[in-house]
Amino acid sequence: MTTVLDILDKGTAYLEKRGVEEARRNMQMLVAHQLDCTRMELYVRFDHPLDDVHLEPLRAALKKRGEGVPIQHLLGTVFFRNHEFKTDARGLIPRPETEELAEWLAKNVTLSDAARILDMGCGSGVLGLSLAADFPKAEVTLADLSPDALALARENAEFTGITVTFLQSDLFSAIPTGQRFDLIVANLPYVPDAEELAAEVRHDPALALFGGPDGMDLIRKFVPEAARHLTPGGWLAMEIGHDQSEETEKLLRNASLTDVLTLKDLSGIPRFPIARSAGH
Repeated sequence: MTTVLDILDKGTAYLEKRGVEEARRNMQMLVAHQLDCTRMELYVRFDHPLDDVHLEPLRAALKKRGEGVPIQHLLGTVFFRNHEFKTDARGLIPRPETEELAEWLAKNVTLSDAARILDMGCGSGVLGLSLAADFPKAEVTLADLSPDALALARENAEFTGITVTFLQSDLFSAIPTGQRFDLIVANLPYVPDAEELAAEVRHDPALALFGGPDGMDLIRKFVPEAARHLTPGGWLAMEIGHDQSEETEKLLRNASLTDVLTLKDLSGIPRFPIARSAGH
């Protein structure tokens, strides 16, 4: 008879041998997902037996996790800010750093009831949808080049019950020249093309990761275009790579944006350039 504790111990050892970080936590998440309970509830189920109905899918998921398939893809959902979102290979897995940016914007940006928000390169939609929840009276548009990512973002809008507008666009190509936004956010691809990525990261779509030889190709194109689509006093907020803040700040100033600064993430890395258009 295999119990919950047995499978936790054996699965943890299996993941550790394959170099999976936080192997015990990963195994707890897989078992809790299979049993439709929380990780904490597992502690009162240690002696409960598991039959093949549970063991077979657990073994399959465990094998995939050992091969580097992200835990988020195996679970199918991820929590971001105050909501649970679907996640799969169609979009970038939401990172804790992006959640930090969303929280900062919710606490520090004041928008009028008629405000317009644009999430450029929205991917799975977690950032734009979170902002739509934080600013419920704003008109929010989620834009992305990838039809697959937009399909996932639409599913997340339906999944969370948050109403936004979707637009397939190569940066601002599908956005009218005269359209202005009070807040534009972007987590664009910023990984250099030749950079070696961890096995888990390689499960993210390449279109959402790579940004040219130094990772800055899209950012260089995006910043001046974004500046032209801001209302007076409008905000621009981005997420960038660990060594890209200096050049990004120059781009922002060259686009005549003001109050330029780069916020650090919880690891102390300059991660989030923030700027405003003139007129505030």
